[in-house]
Amino acid sequence: MTKKLVSMTINGKKVEEAVEPRTLLVHFLRENLNLTGAHIGCETSHCGACTVDIDGESVKSCTHLAVQCEGSDILTVEGLAKNGLLHAVQEGFHLEHGLQCGFCTPGMLVRSYRLLQENPNPTEAEIRAGISGNLCRCTGYQNIVKAVQYAAKKLQETATA
Repeated sequence: MTKKLVSMTINGKKVEEAVEPRTLLVHFLRENLNLTGAHIGCETSHCGACTVDIDGESVKSCTHLAVQCEGSDILTVEGLAKNGLLHAVQEGFHLEHGLQCGFCTPGMLVRSYRLLQENPNPTEAEIRAGISGNLCRCTGYQNIVKAVQYAAKKLQETATA
């Protein structure tokens, strides 16, 4: 199969690479770029473990082709921390015990990041609705909600400081 050259920005870095047109984004990230944060779970877009942010939208990378990302700006869980400092959602998940096994965590972090970009001060119900496309089989979600609330508060405090 003929490879196609694709160019995109991933976590702030320009990437240009030849890929087969049928290569899923999650495989491109994991196998070509060694960005293994997005997990391969259901491969049907139901679980959300592979969630990344593409051009300001949460996308399940297991059903998105790498060639569809031509010219896109992509954020993966590896790009959340800046200058060695955890992003507020990462800090919230750590401090509020928002994870157990950790399988859903990368996708949940990226989705929570986007949720807070879209709604900086969500209610508990809005958080639950906002993360509903990402499944967690361990936590019961309560601490994930607390983690997102923590992050929202921290981001608001940082914005007004």
